[in-house]
Amino acid sequence: MSAKFGPAGNSDSFSAKYKSTADAPSYLKELGLDWYEYQCGRGVRVSDKTAQTVRSAAEQNGIGLSIHAPYFISLSSVEEEKRENSIKYILQSCDAAMRMGADRIVIHSGSCSKISREEALELAKETLIKARKQAIEQGFEAIHFCPETMGKVNQLGTLEEVLELCKLDETFIPCIDFGHLNARTFGGIKTAADYEAMIVKVADAIGEDRLKMFHSHFSKIMYTNPGGEKKHLTFEDKEYGPDFEPLMEIISRKNLSPVFICESAGTQAEDALTMKQCYTGFNQKG
Repeated sequence: MSAKFGPAGNSDSFSAKYKSTADAPSYLKELGLDWYEYQCGRGVRVSDKTAQTVRSAAEQNGIGLSIHAPYFISLSSVEEEKRENSIKYILQSCDAAMRMGADRIVIHSGSCSKISREEALELAKETLIKARKQAIEQGFEAIHFCPETMGKVNQLGTLEEVLELCKLDETFIPCIDFGHLNARTFGGIKTAADYEAMIVKVADAIGEDRLKMFHSHFSKIMYTNPGGEKKHLTFEDKEYGPDFEPLMEIISRKNLSPVFICESAGTQAEDALTMKQCYTGFNQKG
């Protein structure tokens, strides 16, 4: 097994040439990529026709699939109605994933601006447990939930908080967004040792098996102090980071097999390929 790489949605270069997402898998295979994260950030509106055409194209081209669930999910909302709606959006995402042939959905954790982080985490745990129970009841037990680390300081989603959520069920996989973690710590990821410490923390919390297959988002992100994440950048950025090269060396050396989804602004496919080429280079040095 080896790490997989692909974009979040469609890059500018793809959109300039193609009109249908059904063309994405063949485009990504031609580039030399392995994965595609279908975007449902603004709501789950995936027709059976779209699901089937994307599924067929992905299977034909050997491209793995995941789905990003709606951005407005808030597992930790103080309003019960919003938490119940969040469960509904998760189940809708699971349904789309099943029809499309995706095996995982990425889920935002929520906010803790109105309550303590501890209270927010407990609400998020309750919501995820309910969502998982209902997902199993509806036949979606094969879909992995991937709670995501978040980039704004007032959001639930430190690495430690996401790992606590992943302890709820052995099928949960952390979505470690290294750009988000760098942004919420105002440039805290600077060295290989910083990445190593996070990898160790994941293994200690949820075990080596889930560490080997973790899901990841990566991009360079502008941030402010004290707010955190401001906007996604491209790999042309030399100011904010984080740098991906030390992480690729660690992934290669430890023989891990995560999925890396690049979220660069408009160049996500090209930057995903840059990451993969770096990782492959370390593998060849072996």
